[in-house]
Amino acid sequence: MRKVFTAILTFIAFTFSLSAQSDTTKKESKWYDKISLRGYTQVRYNRLLETNKDLKCEQCDRSWGDNGSIFIRRARLIFSGNVHDRVYIYIQPDLASSASSTNLQFAQIRDAYFDLSLDAAKEFRLRLGQSKIPFGFENMQSSQNRLPLDRADALNSALSNERDLAALFYWAPAETRELFAKVANNKMKGSGDYGVIGFGAFNGQTANRPELNNNLHMVARVSYPLQIAGQIIEPSIQAYSGRVVIADRTSGVTGAREFRDQRIAATINLFPQPFGILAEYNIGRGPEFTTGFRNDSAGNPTILTRSIEEKPLEGGFVTISFKADIAGQTLIPFARAEYYKGGKKHELDARRYVVREYEAGIEWQPFSAFELVAMYTMSDRTFEDGAKISNRQKGNLLRLQAQFNY
Repeated sequence: MRKVFTAILTFIAFTFSLSAQSDTTKKESKWYDKISLRGYTQVRYNRLLETNKDLKCEQCDRSWGDNGSIFIRRARLIFSGNVHDRVYIYIQPDLASSASSTNLQFAQIRDAYFDLSLDAAKEFRLRLGQSKIPFGFENMQSSQNRLPLDRADALNSALSNERDLAALFYWAPAETRELFAKVANNKMKGSGDYGVIGFGAFNGQTANRPELNNNLHMVARVSYPLQIAGQIIEPSIQAYSGRVVIADRTSGVTGAREFRDQRIAATINLFPQPFGILAEYNIGRGPEFTTGFRNDSAGNPTILTRSIEEKPLEGGFVTISFKADIAGQTLIPFARAEYYKGGKKHELDARRYVVREYEAGIEWQPFSAFELVAMYTMSDRTFEDGAKISNRQKGNLLRLQAQFNY
C-alpha cells in the first residue's frame, strides 16, 4: 500500500513539475513571439473619363496622365510589437515604391522606429529611427485609413513620404491614449497616437535621403482630443524650422544651395460619428523655382532667368465625410477642396506650384479585408521647373482604388 501511495505522490509531483516548467516557458517567451504582422495593398486605375493626359502629380500618384495604367500604389507589410515592457518596435517596408514614373515596384523602408517608454504607464515615450514627423493630421494618418486617395499638396509638400530620420519625444496621459485607441478601434479614420505633446529633431532632407548639411530641423506639435456630447474633436497646432539643401536642379538654374525651411499649421478634426470634417492650413517660407527677366546689352528685359529663391508659401484643405453602416457594410461619401501656392523642396528645382483641386468620392467597405474607392477629381495645377516653364494643366478624371487589408 505504501508503494502505491508513494507512486501516486510521485506522479502528482511530476505533474506539478511539468506545469511549473510550462509556466516558466510562458514567462520566458522569446521576443519574436511578441511581433505581429499585418499590412495592406492598394491597386489603382486613374484614367477613366480623363480630359487631359498632361495633368500629372509627381508627389501624389505617378500613374496619373499619359502612359498611366493599372498601378500598385502601395504594398505594405508592418512588423510591430512590444519586445519588452518598455520597448516597442515598428518596421514597415513598402514593396511597391516608385523611384520614378519609369521605375516601379522597388522595396523601400517606410518606417523603422523604436519607442522607449520612460515610465511604467507609457505616458512618456522617446522615439528613435525613421518615422512620421508630427506635422499635420492628414500627414500622420495612414494611407490605409485616409478617404481621399492622396494627401493634399498644401501640407504634404512639407515632407516627402511624411517621414524622416528623427529623435522625437511624445507625452499623453493614459486616458487620452485610451481615447486615441477608441478612435482607431471604432474605425473613425484616426491618425494614431502621436501624443498630446510631441517635439524633437529630424534631419530635414525627408525620408530615405542622406543628410546634406550640419543643420537639424526642430519640430513641435500640441494636439488634444476632446469628447463632447458623444462627438470627438481634435484641435492641433504644429510647427517646424530648419535649413534644407536643394540637391536636384536643372543645368542653368541659379540660386543658393541651402534655404530656410519653416512652417506653422493649424488643424481641426471632427471624427465621423457619422458626420466628419477635417480642415488644415499652413503658412511658411521655403525654396521655390522662380523665373524672371533681366536686361540685355541694350537695356531691354528680354533675357529669361531661372533661379531658386526663398519665398513665402501657404495653403490648406477641407474634407467633409459621412459614415453610414448598413447591413454590416460601411459607406463613406466624402468631398475635399484644397489650395496650395509655393515650392516643393524635395522635387526638381524646388518646383513651383499653384494648386486648386476639388474631389468627391465614396468608400465602400463590404467587409474588413476589402475596400473600394471611386473618386472624381477636378484639378487646376501649375507646376514649373527649369525644364518646364509656364506649365499649367487643367483637367478632370475618375479614379478607382481597390484596397486589400491583411
